[in-house]
Amino acid sequence: MRIVFAGTPEFAAEHLKALLGTQHQVIAVYTQPDRPAGRGHKLMPSPVKQLAIEHGIPVYQPATLRAPEAQAELAALQPDLMVVVAYGLILPQVVLDTPRLGCINSHASLLPRWRGAAPIQRAVQAGDGESGVTVMQMEAGLDTGPMLLKVSTPIAPSDTGGSLHDRLAALGSQAVIQAVDALAAGTLKGEVQDDRLANYAHKLNKDEARLDWSRPADELERLVRAFNPWPICHSTLNGEPLKVLAATLGEGSGQPGQILAASKDGLTVACGEGALRLTRLQLPGGKPLNFSDLYNSRREQFAPGLVLL
Repeated sequence: MRIVFAGTPEFAAEHLKALLGTQHQVIAVYTQPDRPAGRGHKLMPSPVKQLAIEHGIPVYQPATLRAPEAQAELAALQPDLMVVVAYGLILPQVVLDTPRLGCINSHASLLPRWRGAAPIQRAVQAGDGESGVTVMQMEAGLDTGPMLLKVSTPIAPSDTGGSLHDRLAALGSQAVIQAVDALAAGTLKGEVQDDRLANYAHKLNKDEARLDWSRPADELERLVRAFNPWPICHSTLNGEPLKVLAATLGEGSGQPGQILAASKDGLTVACGEGALRLTRLQLPGGKPLNFSDLYNSRREQFAPGLVLL
């Protein structure tokens, strides 16, 4: 089949890489316009664009697909199918109707649960027991189309947003290949989603990564895992920002945010319910370190009784 691939981040690049290993022909790639990145704010191509260039695939980067010229450009490619993975642009109905077999999407959740922008992190944050990837036929609604294929994986108590992301990228890549092969053979039919079971995975932002010590410790422990590697949970100690990259449940009680104990095992902080033991931190200007390393050199900064804000 003649496939147009649309995607932007590393999650999408893993899917494109898998498709390039099949008998299907990826005739073009659509991805977001280059964005400023790094300290120099230099324009950087997306992971999907980088992979496409490596393989000599034409790359299209329209700011919108609502423009008639962008729609005509896609139609001229005469694709059989469009595979969309974390693209980041809305596909109007005329675009959805352009490929002979329409557009399919690989979404990192077990739909209809966690429609929206951040399904991986929200599943970890909520304490879900499993996650997965749903390959669906796209329609105008947000992640509402008929489900073509599902694959699932347990969410381990140690999973972070990053570890689950990587596992779902691998699972989703294989699911998309299976779905494309079945669509080519005409053997795949969609299952309508039950909207009553749907909920929304809001986009992540740095403000909600600030630790609210009045919340229960188990909620904060999940938040720390969900927001690693981005946007990374944080707090303030002695007037300085403190990034929290890993934590486990601790013991004790006290004023929310109060340091209860410090040892090589971690920094134990009181929460609204229970306590959280911080095990990996990053100080301003420093690199992420296990708390045991910080305790050996800077234990006076983490004296019991001090309060994190």
